[in-house]
Amino acid sequence: MIRLRRSIVVCTIAMIGFVISVWAAGEFLSYPAHRTIGIAPINLPTEQVTIATSPNNKISGWLMQGHVHQGVVLLLHGVRGDRREMLPRARFLHQLGYTVFLIDLPAHGESDGDHISFGHTEAVGVNAALHFLRQRFPDEHIGAIGVSLGAASLVLAEPKPALDAVVLESMFPAIENAVDNRMDFYLGSQAHLLSPLLLWQLPLRLHVSPSQLRPISAISEMHSPLLIISGAVDRYTPLNETQSIYAAAGQPKSLWIIDGAAHVDLHDYETKEYEKRIGEFFAKYLPQKES
Repeated sequence: MIRLRRSIVVCTIAMIGFVISVWAAGEFLSYPAHRTIGIAPINLPTEQVTIATSPNNKISGWLMQGHVHQGVVLLLHGVRGDRREMLPRARFLHQLGYTVFLIDLPAHGESDGDHISFGHTEAVGVNAALHFLRQRFPDEHIGAIGVSLGAASLVLAEPKPALDAVVLESMFPAIENAVDNRMDFYLGSQAHLLSPLLLWQLPLRLHVSPSQLRPISAISEMHSPLLIISGAVDRYTPLNETQSIYAAAGQPKSLWIIDGAAHVDLHDYETKEYEKRIGEFFAKYLPQKES
C-alpha cells in the first residue's frame, strides 16, 4: 500500500511538472520581443513614426520617403525580430525610388503588445500601418513584403482596399503546421504529437483560436498580385506547404522556390536575384505610368 501511494505521488508530481513545463513553453513562445531600437541609420532619410492601434497601444516604425508616384512598400519582419531585420530590403527599394515604411509588429521592438499572437494582433498593426500610408500618400500605389510571421500577419489582416502588389516569404499555411514543423525540427520526428498541448493554450493565453490563424484560408481574398517565395529546404515551411499556399491564392500570382535555402533571410541568401525579381515585380505594379 505504501509503495502504491508513493507511486501515485510520484506520478502526480511528474504530471504536474509536465503541465507546468508545457505552459512555460507556451509562455516562452508568446512572450513579447520588446527591445530598444535606437536611432535610424544616418545614411538613410528616415522619419520616426508612431501610430495608435488602440487607446492604449501603438506601433513604431521608420518611414523613408521616395519619389512621387513611384509607389510605397510596407516591410514586415519575422517572429521575434524588429524593423531592423528589413533594413537591407529598405535600402535597395529606396534606391529604386520607392517610399518605404518599416514597422515593428505588435509585441516586437518598440511596438506595444503583451504577447506575440502569431498573426492575430499583428494583423491589427498591419492594418494600422496601411491606414497611415493611405492617409499620408493617397495618390500612391501601395505594396508590401512580409517575411514569415510578417507574411501571415499581412494575409490575416485582409487589407481593404486590396494592395497593388504583395510579396510573401516563408509563410506558414496554418498555425498547426507551424507548430508541428518546429516541434519536429527541435525535438525529433514524432514531437508534433505534443503540438495539441501548445495549441490548446491559444484561447486561454491569447484569446484566439487556431481557426483564426490560417493564412491559407484567407489568401484567396487578397485580390492582389502575389509573388510567393520560399526556400526549397525550409523545414519550418516545407515545399509542399508553400505549394499548397500558392494553389490557394488567386491570380495574378507567381512562385519562386530558392534552391538550397532553408528558413533564412532570403534577401541575404540570394541577394542579386532577389533584388532583380522583387524590383521587376514592383516595377510592374507600383509606379503610376504617365498617360
